[in-house]
Formats: sequence, C-alpha cells, structure tokens
Amino acid sequence: MAAIYYSGPNRQQLTTEESELPGLIASGAVSGETLVWKEGMADWQPLRVVRPDLVAAGPARVGPPPLRAKGAAHEIDYELFGSEMQIVEIELDPGETVIAEAGSMNYMDSDIRFETKMGDGSSPTNNFWDKMKQVGKRALTGESLFMTHFTNQGSGKKRVAFAAPYPGKIIPLELKEWGGEIICQKDSFLCAAMGTQLGIAFAQRLGVGLFGGEGFVLQKINGEGRAFIHAGGHVMKKELKGETLIVDTGCLVAFTKGIEYNIQRAGNLKSMVFGGEGLFVATLRGHGTVLLQSLPFSRLADRVLANSVGTSRNDQGSMIGGLGNLFGD
Repeated sequence: MAAIYYSGPNRQQLTTEESELPGLIASGAVSGETLVWKEGMADWQPLRVVRPDLVAAGPARVGPPPLRAKGAAHEIDYELFGSEMQIVEIELDPGETVIAEAGSMNYMDSDIRFETKMGDGSSPTNNFWDKMKQVGKRALTGESLFMTHFTNQGSGKKRVAFAAPYPGKIIPLELKEWGGEIICQKDSFLCAAMGTQLGIAFAQRLGVGLFGGEGFVLQKINGEGRAFIHAGGHVMKKELKGETLIVDTGCLVAFTKGIEYNIQRAGNLKSMVFGGEGLFVATLRGHGTVLLQSLPFSRLADRVLANSVGTSRNDQGSMIGGLGNLFGD
C-alpha cells in the first residue's frame, strides 16, 4: 500500500505505510486529529477525514471506565475557536459528562445524549429536598432552574460545543489552580466538567445589594476540574497583593477567595450626579486575582436602547434627523 506522511512530536514529518496505521492508532502514536498527507491530496488533513474507517468508532473499551474518587470532576479536554465571538468545543471520553446553562449548546456529535436535570449533579446521592435547595439558589441568581447534562454514550471521543450569548471572550478556568473556588457575576457561567459545584455567594454588606447595579447575589463555582465563564469585550486580569481596586460594578467578571467585594459612593455629590460613572462603584480589596471585562452586556444594551428610541430608518446617522428628534414630529 502507498506511503502516508503524518505529523509527529514537535511537528516532525514522519512516514509509514497505510497498512501500519491501525497499529499506530492502537499504540497512541497517532489519533483521529493527527494531520496526514499522501499522494493526490492538496493539503494536510486530519486522519479522521482521510481514513474515517479507521478512527470513526475509536478503540473499543475493554471493561468498565475507571472509577473516579467521590466528588471528583471529569477530566474534559477543550479547544477554543474564534476571537470575539467564541465557541468552546469540549471533547468527552466515553462516559464523561459536561454540565451547561440551558440554551448554550451550539452543536454536538450524534453519540452525545443530553438530559435536563435539577442541579449540577455534583452530589448524585442528594434527595429531593436537597435538589430543591439547589433550584432555589439558581432562582436567586436569575438563571434557569434546570441545567443540561451532556454525556458521551458512544465508544470513542465525541465533541459538544457551547457559545457565549453575546460578543466577548470565553475564559477557561482550571479550578484547582484557582484554589478550588471562584466567585463570578451571576450570568458569567457557561459550562463545566461534571463534578463542579455551583452555588451562590452574597456580598458582605447590604449596600452591595441595594446599589451594586449588577446584583447582591453572586455565583460561586467550586471544584477541581475545568469550568468556563464568559465576559464581554476584552478581559483584563489583575493581581491584588493587599491593594484596593475600584471598578465599575458592571465590569467585574470574577474574583478569587481572599478578595473582599464592597460598594462605595462614586466621589462627591457633584461627581455622582454629573460624572456619568453612576452613583456607586465596586471596591475590591485583599490578596487574589480579579477578572474584568471591557464591555458589560448591560452597558451594550443601554447604548443600543438609547440610540433606538425615537429613531427611524430614514434619519439614522443624520445630523438633520437628530435635530428633528429634539422637536418631535
């Protein structure tokens, strides 16, 4: 059989006979994503495209999947696509599950089955009332009462993709590297490995709830696996070592434990009324990491609404049209 070239470690160009491919797949030297080329091809292609008969089903599993420690998160792989309108593609081994917010799925392979459940599934032994408590917490955050669980029920690796609901960045988090816990805005969570626990966190002072703008209730993500949150516009990472950071309440995405979140007035009365920065700002103080977004969805929505009210198709972008709006019809 004709020779076939494939990409090895450090993008080395290696060659073999096509008849040797099954052995290379079994040994793990190549996979369905390995780039290959042979005579007659215009460019390099993944092996799963060139020889789907070899990798479509994947290697057969011998015996049951390995046992995980109680509460351990599934070890999922991922790939991000796009720059400002991103999609995260999750790769699941047989039996692995990813949990996600309802309505965030973009596409998935045929062997992946999804099921809507109450709660995040991190404690499968929970009784009905424990699940109702989780539902109640999600109701406080304003999210859907249910979550969707996507499980690979096939015999090989399968993929499911999720997209953010508005322009911005998807942020992958290795929760173990973030101390096992991160607190984020209530609408930031996108998806996570099964075993990740979603809860709520209340700001420490009542002023946050009354004047914070983005809500008194925050979302807490606990676990040891991978989780994904999304933010609007560009994402900035700030490391605090005892300093105080003053932030527009809508620009906060997430922060680690060890950070104190509070609200204070935006300067004196003149600045509060005429400054255009709102009446209150958020203060973050302590030791840890803070993630900020340049374009909160609330700010984008306010600008769109402000420019759509009283504007017709014929006078958009026109100085005369704008002046006409000052005097009405």
